[in-house]
Amino acid sequence: MKLPFAREMRELDRRAIEEYGIPGMLLMENAGLGTVLMMEKELGLAANHFALILVGPGNNGGDALVIGRHLHQRGCEPIFIFLVPPEKLQGDAATNLHIVQKLALPLHVLDSEKGVHILPTLYQQQISRGKPCYAIIDGLFGTGLTRGISGHMAELIQLVNEETFGASIPRIAVDIPSGLHADSGRIQGACISADHTAAYGCAKPGQLLHHGPEFCGRLHVIDIGIPPAAFETLQVQQQAVTEQTIALSLARIQRKTTSHKGSHGHLLVLAGSIGKTGAAILSVKGALRSGCGLVSLCCPQDLNAIFESQLVEAMTIPLPASRSTIIMEDLSIIEEQLQGKKAMVIGPGLGIAEATAQLVLHLYRTVESPMVIDADALNILAQHRDQLKAPPGSRIFTPHPGEMARILGISGAKIQDDRIEAAQSACLLFDQGAGLCTVILKGAGTVIVSTGGEAWVNTSGNPGMATGGMGDVLSGIIGALICQGLCPPEAARTAVYLHGRAGDMLEKTIGTGYTATELAYTLPQIIKDLSN
Repeated sequence: MKLPFAREMRELDRRAIEEYGIPGMLLMENAGLGTVLMMEKELGLAANHFALILVGPGNNGGDALVIGRHLHQRGCEPIFIFLVPPEKLQGDAATNLHIVQKLALPLHVLDSEKGVHILPTLYQQQISRGKPCYAIIDGLFGTGLTRGISGHMAELIQLVNEETFGASIPRIAVDIPSGLHADSGRIQGACISADHTAAYGCAKPGQLLHHGPEFCGRLHVIDIGIPPAAFETLQVQQQAVTEQTIALSLARIQRKTTSHKGSHGHLLVLAGSIGKTGAAILSVKGALRSGCGLVSLCCPQDLNAIFESQLVEAMTIPLPASRSTIIMEDLSIIEEQLQGKKAMVIGPGLGIAEATAQLVLHLYRTVESPMVIDADALNILAQHRDQLKAPPGSRIFTPHPGEMARILGISGAKIQDDRIEAAQSACLLFDQGAGLCTVILKGAGTVIVSTGGEAWVNTSGNPGMATGGMGDVLSGIIGALICQGLCPPEAARTAVYLHGRAGDMLEKTIGTGYTATELAYTLPQIIKDLSN
């Protein structure tokens, strides 16, 4: 599913109108009618209700006018609330205003902070007439908004979001909640908290990123009639990772009846130190439970007994030079163990001691096999950015926003303000022209970016996954999928989706409080369901 930026969506609209001769009025009509049909499906019939229609200055205001007119057709009384003088509307929005005026539908102008506070009174007047409120329609601002909302507009949004007023009424966002940045998901001063969002033509990146899922509620993509041909020559580089995407990837690694453990790859994991054995265990379990044929764990010798007792299906390789951490003196054994391995995971619970850092940097520069770099290995690379060179093999990096902030040397807030840009910047930093790097920026709307490729935004997962060990499991899943035959970028996005989908199943069945271990054990069922 394509996720066009705001400028790309404008270009798609332009092509539909200018190149294919589809009138803008028709696109607006399709958008408004599609929204009403969605509302009736989700909220029930609109007849014998009233609706508050918030109208802003642009085309979103025009869409809201169409919605109000179609609600009127269905026996619902629309109450139009203009936040700007109606005469400021232009083009197709002005035409729809003229139709509403001809129909003599109720219209109020609240274009000041004092005026905004009249809204509860208007609402109560309607309630006193015995009609329930069907919905509040947010048609204030669309995807073109780039400035912060302030003044009476911000006052109105705050009022609509308050539990004592708007929060008890279904709130429907027209294309995007007013105040949500369409490209990044950041809040621009104030933002409508919607229960449902009708996204026109396509979902937008910001609806899946950062604050997007929280403020969009349930996201519905409405076909407004943009021809598929309009997309063909427009290089939209953002896509959503969906169930359909992943089903195709899993089909490529479907097991044959003649397969054996060697058919599904051998993964080497370098992980664990004193106090952090759990990270290594979870990474190995993530790999085993997502179908890796064989997994070997290089671990400090003093900790080997812990790993052998916890990982009966994996092989351990105690490193004699180590005590409680893996260090540079272990290099020769690690290089020997890399023979015959299809991929390597490095970092979970590894520690950041100087001798460990020397080992990580050497392996990063020399190992040609695909390498999944997580946790402490990421922090080591961040501390030695000046020593990074183009890697000799595929590299997948899995930072959370805090780790990404250290990698790029900027604040976590800036990372979150533009997650796609941050992931792309890190990819360029690590890749240095090699064309071999993939960055997974974890968090709400995990972003997966590969050198010179598309930016993918994940659609699975939930806040219950915000607990220790989840990233360790993910690193193992990625390594396992590479071992089974997926290329690193495809393995990255498939692993992220499977990981989130397992979390979604646990959230649904047992609720928040599930652990990373439980998530790992859920993976076979998720893979089975999606493979079918």
